Amino acid sequence: MATKYYTHFVTGSAKVQAAAAANEWSGVVELRHPLENVRGTRELRSLLAQSFDLDSDDIKILHWARLH
Repeated sequence: MATKYYTHFVTGSAKVQAAAAANEWSGVVELRHPLENVRGTRELRSLLAQSFDLDSDDIKILHWARLH
């Protein structure tokens, strides 16, 4: 069963800033397994970076929460 998370984050890459007017994003991410509490932010940053074709260091998570 998939697990859904709300996430609010910013990107710090010049590549994304040039392609879009804003570098702040929010939305729902659906994962195959729940995130770990300790490393959840790292896992989420990695997933978002892959989706945006960025390095995970270019993603800063402002807020994330599991949706019920």
